[in-house]
Amino acid sequence: MARTTNKPPGRGWRPLFLSFLGGMAVLAGVAVATTATDQAMFCGSCHSMDEAALTHRLSVHAELACNECHAPHNLLAKLPFKAKEGTRDIIATVSSSVPDLIHAGDETMQVIQDNCQRCHDATVSTVNMTAKPFCTDCHRHVPHSPKIPVAKRSAADV
Repeated sequence: MARTTNKPPGRGWRPLFLSFLGGMAVLAGVAVATTATDQAMFCGSCHSMDEAALTHRLSVHAELACNECHAPHNLLAKLPFKAKEGTRDIIATVSSSVPDLIHAGDETMQVIQDNCQRCHDATVSTVNMTAKPFCTDCHRHVPHSPKIPVAKRSAADV
């Protein structure tokens, strides 16, 4: 004789619906965290990034979020890149091993190059890009100019 279960009809959708809601909440949290950590206010909150935040704020690219240049545009590439670079930055900050002058690594340089070309495609299409590998080889201080002398800073810049 077959055993029957007395499951109330129509309750099988609840676990699926709750799983869906949980997944949407996690996705929304990741989206909010990603957007918040892309911004200059977040990046500049570390003492080691004071100069980069200041020079960015004074540049023609000031309206852009830091990670519009410094992270991949594609979300599937951006998330692991941000996790890796963020972890590296946190370790350097906590261990007090942040160099006085911060330079982008090879992977970040390629990301920056891809983003320069993505935004400035019409301009770059007429440029011979074989002379030097990166836009920043010629446009070194875009958007981060060399250190601004203290005498030229306003009180709000310090």
